[in-house]
Amino acid sequence: MASFGKHFMVDQNLGKSKSRAIKAGNFYRITVLTERLVRLEYSKEGKFNDSLTDLVANRNFDVPRFTVEEDEKYLVITTSYFSLQYMKDFPFKGPSFAPDTNLKIKLLNTDKMWYYGHPEARNFLGSAVSLDNFKGLNKKLEKGLYSTDGFVSIEDNSPLIINDLGLLTKPTEDYVDIYVFMYKRDFGLCLKDYFTLTGFPLLIPRYALGIWWYRDKIYSFDDTKLLAHAFNSNEIPLSVLLLGEFWHIKDKHNYNLYKTGFTFNPNLFPDPKEFISYMHDRNIRVGIQIDPTEGIRKEEECYKTFTEEMDLPGKETIPFNAFDKMFIINYFEQIINKLTGLDVDFFWIDYYKDLNSLRALNYYHIRDFNQNEYKRPLLLSRNSLIAAHRNGVLYSGETKVGWETLKYLPFYNANASNMGLSWWSHDVGGFKDGIEDAELYMRYVQFSTFNPIFRFSAKRGIYYKREPWRWDYKTYNIVKYYCQLRMKFIPYLYTEAYKYAHNGIPIVQPLYYSYPETYDEPNIRNEYYFGSELFVCPITSSKDLIMNRCVKRIFLPDGVWYDFKTGKKFLGGKRYVTFFKDEDYPVFVRAGGIVPMANISTNYNFCDNPEKLDVHIFPGKSNKYSLYEDDGVTRLYEQGYYILTSIDYNYMQNNYTVIIHPVEGKTAIIPSSRDYRVFFRNTKMADKVEVFINGSDITETITSEIVGNDFVVTVPNVDTTKQLTINCSGKNIEIDAGRIINEDINSIINDLKIPTRLKEEIAKIAFSDKDIKQKRIAIKKLGFKGLDQKFVKMFMKLYDYLADI
Repeated sequence: MASFGKHFMVDQNLGKSKSRAIKAGNFYRITVLTERLVRLEYSKEGKFNDSLTDLVANRNFDVPRFTVEEDEKYLVITTSYFSLQYMKDFPFKGPSFAPDTNLKIKLLNTDKMWYYGHPEARNFLGSAVSLDNFKGLNKKLEKGLYSTDGFVSIEDNSPLIINDLGLLTKPTEDYVDIYVFMYKRDFGLCLKDYFTLTGFPLLIPRYALGIWWYRDKIYSFDDTKLLAHAFNSNEIPLSVLLLGEFWHIKDKHNYNLYKTGFTFNPNLFPDPKEFISYMHDRNIRVGIQIDPTEGIRKEEECYKTFTEEMDLPGKETIPFNAFDKMFIINYFEQIINKLTGLDVDFFWIDYYKDLNSLRALNYYHIRDFNQNEYKRPLLLSRNSLIAAHRNGVLYSGETKVGWETLKYLPFYNANASNMGLSWWSHDVGGFKDGIEDAELYMRYVQFSTFNPIFRFSAKRGIYYKREPWRWDYKTYNIVKYYCQLRMKFIPYLYTEAYKYAHNGIPIVQPLYYSYPETYDEPNIRNEYYFGSELFVCPITSSKDLIMNRCVKRIFLPDGVWYDFKTGKKFLGGKRYVTFFKDEDYPVFVRAGGIVPMANISTNYNFCDNPEKLDVHIFPGKSNKYSLYEDDGVTRLYEQGYYILTSIDYNYMQNNYTVIIHPVEGKTAIIPSSRDYRVFFRNTKMADKVEVFINGSDITETITSEIVGNDFVVTVPNVDTTKQLTINCSGKNIEIDAGRIINEDINSIINDLKIPTRLKEEIAKIAFSDKDIKQKRIAIKKLGFKGLDQKFVKMFMKLYDYLADI
């Protein structure tokens, strides 16, 4: 008889807090987990839970510093962040918690007070199960951890309990179990406490940072070959192929009849292992959709064994039950293990009938990966709301095509950080309905380049155009550029993924963490930090057709920032009106920013540790960046099999030094040597360049050149166990590429389809010392000289924008 594998078992000792952290009575228990986090329990039966739950992965914290004052009626617990007061028996015969009565926690050095039953109205909320059919209206979001009150509570009152075998069971008793975070403005420490309690996020496989493809259509093995060839021949990278419900056996007469299935359709995939091997040979990973809602039908290969194991002879269909021990054991033994044996890379759990079963499915699937250290856990799943950061990539559902959806996604992603979520996956271009529009498609692709997961997706139908090569030449080339750029960014993204998994630092963070007032500004609140070095102001509305630019108001945080593509310099702490052509996107790098990128050539699907590395370095400030690398697919990094490469940038106005230190860790993981290109952004040709490897001068073997506004030093064949040092010096080598509004206006005038003589007159007005009111009057007068009224109106609108800043 099949049995539950040991890899499902958990260490129940992790559920037990240290006795020195606990103060308890007959019916209550209060546990101080950290100086910011306290657990509050009340049970009418006097029974408390020390088992792990689907929310809680650990309560065995180190005991923090706190003081206790106690008598028969009162209990006062004080840490450096809060003071808890509990009146044990008033006004009840026995101890209890009562709203705004006998249990209060004061946030020290503030006027803030949490009490049992507090409405927590200043909570900025978190995320949702999905965005299916989202129409641009306000979306109901669940409570998050971030609040301007500086505190938040999480209830674990109805958890799924994990027993000694690793099985999930539903609770049976009435029980209060609350975790209260009292963090003031230290939200990063709140997240750290939350992840220590619930488990840190997964480090997803490296390939998941590449480009995904999904279409709701019937693919055969031959179809997937043609698809892979089309991506390659059109120079579009492809890292993940998702197969929807049609990969598995269906009703012979109606392929739309059954959504549930677990056996490859032999008519479409005669040899599933050959199919998967074919994709792997081309650096394409395979994920398959599973929705067990309809149970196990008699057509499945596993059906006979399943019925015997569960003692259900003659049963037409075995119903799905995530809380039936024998069903779950056989589900993994007879179905999932056989699919992973075919080398399926991961599963897409497209189940949404009830959240408890979804929580159980996600939990079991992640635990199942523990039996194999050579396969790293990954799921694509809807958000189960409970500790969803442990499930891998979240699927936002079947979104509608349209600007309204795109406009909401950046805020949705950033807000998800309030619950520690980063790996949201959205349908690039939208999944269904709407109008196929080239500009919308391009802006979706650009946003997805700077989104944690990049997944093309669309409904069945020949007129949904997600393939870049099906668009016009201009759209195709812009999309190709950004798809390839995404693959180049993987070294940076994977390092930020490591920080998220190891330190609990979300990859996407909203601007309002630093500037809470921007939460109420719909345009500004869409901006977000993307890792430690980048800041994104996404374009989510269509362009001005006359100006042929997207006009965007942005706010940049304090400091100095550079446009990643053009290198234009912006002083932070200010608002700007900016103008973007179709091919441009507002992504900024902080002064001193270091962005490691892959130098890909013809192997567009390659996303492993690169042999050729480009390091983009922006002037203005010294900085250090630690590049993280491992094998990208196994769990061996948990045993120390990973590499850290420290990149130091020492900045002086006329003297730059970059040191790429010898790697630290298991050197076999990365190439033994690398070709480096170091891009000194916004830098002129240096008067003097010196290059050393382990102190030996190799300057004569390197090349240096000007590429656009950048000075590029190329050093080939560098032993990664040795130190590379590059020093550039010269007088006034930094380009003061300050952002000048007149450059934007001149570019707009230059592209207008109007007589050249009128362009000259417009330029005289635009670049004169007149104020905006006088310029508006002068432009209007050009209407009498033949300037079409649509251009007059365009300039009126332009000066409206400029008047607002």
